[in-house]
Amino acid sequence: MYLTQSNTLADVLRWEEENNYSREKVTIKSGQNLAVNTVIGKITKSTPTTGAAVEGNTGNGTCTSVTAGSKTKLGIYTLTALSETSFAVKDPDGFALPNATVGAAYTNEHINFTLNAGSPAFAEGDAFTITVAAGSGQVTQIDFDAVDGSQDAYGITIADYDATSAAVDGVAIVRNALIVTSDLVWPASPAPSAEQKSAALAQLENKGIVTVAEA
Repeated sequence: MYLTQSNTLADVLRWEEENNYSREKVTIKSGQNLAVNTVIGKITKSTPTTGAAVEGNTGNGTCTSVTAGSKTKLGIYTLTALSETSFAVKDPDGFALPNATVGAAYTNEHINFTLNAGSPAFAEGDAFTITVAAGSGQVTQIDFDAVDGSQDAYGITIADYDATSAAVDGVAIVRNALIVTSDLVWPASPAPSAEQKSAALAQLENKGIVTVAEA
């Protein structure tokens, strides 16, 4: 008879700093059921679904269907009318993005939205703000399709954590460690590509979590 040994932290972790320096207390988001050695992402951004009209606007149109992009920054995006149908768009650092057209979906790696005309129409100088705030800080299994920060590798769980019914506290390796990758746990469906895994491992390496050859 053969026995199948469960995955353990020792299967992945080869070295970590003393005094738990490599570790961090994390909160696993409700709805997650994470196995030991799961690669996790952290929710760092919260994006509203609508833009806020600046007081004093002439037009009474709206800004709806707001979603984040892969390069969304924390802070305030500003949309300023150049005319009745065209708006200038700037990111939180004041850098100009392509102009937006009223009535057409605006799609960008930074921010997505739709400006809807009203009556009276927009006038030059009318504006909206879209404030991207800090996220919950909770962690999930890395989600390569997310745009809230959890698409980036943040660390590796040190144990099994069942947050199916409610968020739970846990611990993750988030810095300065040596790992082997064969027993890391990735999303099952859709399974990440080799390129996505490589990008995630590079993100971990930037945090000092370095891949070493299996002994």
